[in-house]
Amino acid sequence: MAKKSIARNYIYNLIYQILAIIIPIITTPYLSRVLGAENIGIYSYTLSITTYFILFGSLGVATYGKREIAYVQEKKYERSKIFFEIIIMRFLTLSISLLAFYLCFCQKGEYSVYYQILLLEILASCIDISWFFHGLEEFKKTVTRNIIIKLMSVICIFLFVKTSNDLLIYFCIYTLSNFIGNISLWFYLPKYIEKIEINKLNILKHIKPVFILFIPQIATQIYTVLDKTMIGTIILDKSEVGFYEQAQKIVKILLAIATSLGTVMMPRISLAFAKHENDKIKKYMNKSFAFISMLAFPIMFGIISVSDSFVPLFFGNGYSKVAILIRVISPIVILIGISNVIGTQYLLPTKQQAKYTFSVITGAIVNFILNFILIKKYWSIGASIATVIAELSVTVVQLILVRQDIRIWDIIKTTHKYIISSIIMFLISMLIAYVLPVGAVTMIIQIVVSVIVYFMILVLMKDDLIFEGLYKIKKFLVI
Repeated sequence: MAKKSIARNYIYNLIYQILAIIIPIITTPYLSRVLGAENIGIYSYTLSITTYFILFGSLGVATYGKREIAYVQEKKYERSKIFFEIIIMRFLTLSISLLAFYLCFCQKGEYSVYYQILLLEILASCIDISWFFHGLEEFKKTVTRNIIIKLMSVICIFLFVKTSNDLLIYFCIYTLSNFIGNISLWFYLPKYIEKIEINKLNILKHIKPVFILFIPQIATQIYTVLDKTMIGTIILDKSEVGFYEQAQKIVKILLAIATSLGTVMMPRISLAFAKHENDKIKKYMNKSFAFISMLAFPIMFGIISVSDSFVPLFFGNGYSKVAILIRVISPIVILIGISNVIGTQYLLPTKQQAKYTFSVITGAIVNFILNFILIKKYWSIGASIATVIAELSVTVVQLILVRQDIRIWDIIKTTHKYIISSIIMFLISMLIAYVLPVGAVTMIIQIVVSVIVYFMILVLMKDDLIFEGLYKIKKFLVI
């Protein structure tokens, strides 16, 4: 198989990650007005129940499968054998989950008709083979498909969901788009696999490693779900949940820019590990730390500097607290960026799941305890502080666990140029905000000047990544 471009795969994955977050931002205001708060609540509640069944049915197959395929991506027989073993196991576990879901929710009850439609969502997960193509570093196929399907679903929402009576139609659009998207990848499959005799398959060998990867997935749910649940449970004012949700949404859009590289690099490092190419792994890691730092530091300082102008323009009046929360949460862009390199790009591909699991569980415990203490006193700000400290604990634990392989001093040497450039950029941006009135024009000036200043400083400091990028652009233009 031809070697894939890391840069190209990163761009493909980045486009999808951003699109996956932006589309709900586009559709949510429309749906909230057309369907109404009660119907949106029904949708969110029933989908959340379904998600748990998909989570427990899927186990850790997506991450595990991507890694295992990456190990043997250049060997057609081996990757075919692993594909069939994993897809059969995934189908069996999700079938059990689907049956349990049907017996518990689909036969009777107030929302049974919606749960019956959501059966298709679980079935869509059964036939999801995007992990196989990610393991092969064939990101273009999955991203192109997802973009087309998601854009079609958005068009269908605006065409067919017109009144509060169209909730059933919305459920159908949501589930059918996922199902069609997943089944479409199967048409590419014959090119990449060959037939394997059933008696040659060994499904049982995958059960233990899948469960090991499943544990951190459960812990990760604490980061993404529990904080909002605890705010809503502890604080009577449900607007606090809304403020927190909106702040998280903005930071995660920016976070996707920095962490999309992890999805791309994992199969590449897995292949290098399988070939015992330790020098190549070290080279990839150094480049990943540099790339993440080049993006994460200016993103964090940038969003802090423009938050007061950005929030009222994007969300409207009454959301001023979101600006505060964004500033509090923003350090997770750097922390998750670093832990993504260590965890997703190094520990998992090199079969050090135990260290990865320990770090994530540590973060989950810290997150829960601090949420319980801080939300009572500081509300959504307390949850934001808890999130940052929890992510810090994950990063620190990982740095301690890999100190023999990855030295902190090497990371500091890699990142110091980006820290210096970001701080100078931040001070200039804040000066502009101080001199000019709050508004759209000021924000645009801040962003444009910040970008120019940041990259000019890196050029003056003769940063390797910048000059490498300029060389590739020049080479592309000449061609």
